[in-house]
Amino acid sequence: MKMHLTTAAASLLLLAGVGAVAAQDVVIAPEQETVIREYVHKQPLASVKVPGIELNVGSALPDTVELHEVPNVKYRYVVVDNRTVIVDPGTRKIVKVLD
Repeated sequence: MKMHLTTAAASLLLLAGVGAVAAQDVVIAPEQETVIREYVHKQPLASVKVPGIELNVGSALPDTVELHEVPNVKYRYVVVDNRTVIVDPGTRKIVKVLD
């Protein structure tokens, strides 16, 4: 009986850990995304090439890529391969690829 309880407790802890990882996904509030989209539209940038980087959420951009500020927003943006990406400046990870 004790073995079954220990297994159940371990399973619950494992599931809780998976939930915590999923909760770390970055969600940009719709109003903040609107501000970013409008700013990016008004302040177009030249596209840069970053060999070896896939433009996916979670991919990190190298320090050689200049990130550009959006006023009053914690995220930065850059245009890579003609696609605008929103980046967390602390981790340099892509949090959103704008279409």
